[in-house]
Amino acid sequence: MFSAETMPRPYDNDLRRMLLTAYASGKSTQAELALLFGVSVGWVEKVCRQQRQTGQMERIEQRHGPMSRVDSSAKTCLLKAMDERPDLTLAELQKILAQQRGIRLCVAQIFNVLKHLKLHLKKSRFTPPSETRKPTAASAKSLSIASARRRRNT
Repeated sequence: MFSAETMPRPYDNDLRRMLLTAYASGKSTQAELALLFGVSVGWVEKVCRQQRQTGQMERIEQRHGPMSRVDSSAKTCLLKAMDERPDLTLAELQKILAQQRGIRLCVAQIFNVLKHLKLHLKKSRFTPPSETRKPTAASAKSLSIASARRRRNT
């Protein structure tokens, strides 16, 4: 496999234009043009096919994955909801987006959109603890011992 550093770079658009112009003149075959420009015949076939299908000479940018359903209006909806109530849960944001924009997303996608917008949920594991401590097993044990003593004394 190729890593990001060793991945071969695409041919320049100038080379594509020169090749397509030469092919359009009709003076050479694809195989002859491949030899002339120092590229493979398969690449020449691919470039000619893409030009026939799209009508453009430039390289087509690759799009990885499907188009996102979260457009600018959905992002605005999420931003507005978070401004109004910063303590909303992901499930509540999911319902708001479905009701107001008709966009149904899973909770993980909502989380990724918030992360992309650099928004954080109000409650996180890095928030300092509140003043009221949660009862632990040790404190529950001491409370039960104290209540047993009180029952014995009465």
